[in-house]
This record gives sequence, C-alpha cells and structure tokens, in this order.
Amino acid sequence: MSVVADRLKYLRYGVKLSQKDLAEKLGISQFAINRYENGQAEASYQTLLLYADFYDVSMDYIYGRTDKPQGTLYEFRPKVIENSEEMWQFIEMCFDPNSPMNDRLKHLLAEMLGEVKT
Repeated sequence: MSVVADRLKYLRYGVKLSQKDLAEKLGISQFAINRYENGQAEASYQTLLLYADFYDVSMDYIYGRTDKPQGTLYEFRPKVIENSEEMWQFIEMCFDPNSPMNDRLKHLLAEMLGEVKT
C-alpha cells in the first residue's frame, strides 16, 4: 500500500470517523475514500488539499515527505558571497552613522548574513 493511502486511513482513524462520515464532511463519495485508503486509486491534488485542510496537516505529511503532521518549516537563508564589497556597502547604508550602536549593529548583521565567521 502507498504512503498516501496509509496516511489517509491513519488520519481518519485518528479522529474516529467512518468512511461514510468523512465522505459527507469532505463532499466526496464513500466509494472514493475506500479506494484511496486501499491504494486502488490516487486522489487528485484538490482532494488531498481537502484532506489536509480538514485534518489540519501539511501536504508533505500526506505525501510521506515528513512524519511531522504540521510539515517541515524551511528557514530561508540567502547565499552570501564572503567578503563581498557590495554586501558591506549595503550594510553601511542600513544604519545611521551617528548612532552609538552603529558598529555593533553592523557587526551583528554581518554575522547573521554569514560575512563574519565567529
């Protein structure tokens, strides 16, 4: 059986719904739910979105890409060219040169962007 079929069945069991009850809530046929859960048919993307919204889980979870129902949150981190003059110019223009914290703030921003190795 496929991961998707297993997940759909597991989610339904988790909230103690019959296939009939779930069909009514999602607006799809009980026959379709049975086929999805037994791996005899593949649900469309739109149908899987209905499942994800109903159970409040991520599509990554339904597709078996993660075991965390809320999904995997990716933290974007821009690729920075080390010792880039352009990056330092950008950092310089971000801060008020008259501020007493100017140097410290610039250094922290550079560390966050990966320019300075600590």
